[in-house]
Amino acid sequence: MNRQLSGVAPAPDSPIGELEVVETPGRRVAAQSFSRSYLNEVCAIAGQLDDAAIEAMAAALAGVRDAGGRLFILGAGGGAGHASHAVNDFRKICGIEAYAPSDNVSELTARVNDDGWESAYSEWLKISRLAPTDAVLIFSVGGGSREPQVSMSLVSAIELAKERGSLVLGIVGRADGATATHADHCVVVMGAPAERITPHTEAFQAVVWHLLVSHPLIAVRQGTWESLSVGP
Repeated sequence: MNRQLSGVAPAPDSPIGELEVVETPGRRVAAQSFSRSYLNEVCAIAGQLDDAAIEAMAAALAGVRDAGGRLFILGAGGGAGHASHAVNDFRKICGIEAYAPSDNVSELTARVNDDGWESAYSEWLKISRLAPTDAVLIFSVGGGSREPQVSMSLVSAIELAKERGSLVLGIVGRADGATATHADHCVVVMGAPAERITPHTEAFQAVVWHLLVSHPLIAVRQGTWESLSVGP
């Protein structure tokens, strides 16, 4: 039995009556066409990822762990959510001591409220005694910039890390931001259309960090599902 939803017309020539056209006030969008176009963009972007840069990042992270260093993961907005998830993965799967300053909402909002957003992460890193053996990993679409002033909390954190001799890593969507410019190792998500650079960059940040935590150079244990025996 074919499905039909309010505001959606089934394709008249579809052999199974799949939903194809979505109508909203002032717009008529071919839903299947957009979905296929978006997925084609995903395939094209995946093909352009710099695997050598990812390999170098994996080796660098292994070096941080072996030296007893820590990994601080920084992002804002979607990047902050990614940071929290990635901290779990790097700690649990890779045995790397990792933290995200955005995980403590009380301290973060106190710093923003009292001292401003620009210094919120860098001051947190100072209290954490950021050291040359440590690494900072940035999740950001643009990577931050002093001119124009965008994501200044990340810019200040990068500058502090460079001063302290800490490793700077990044997964970003632009090659001209502060992260890509100053990072020791950076993966730039290339090829996304300008109107969709944010969703594609944030999606591939998750792809790349999950690749890293699965990498044999740094993975020390399997995820729960991978460790389960699967019968025939």
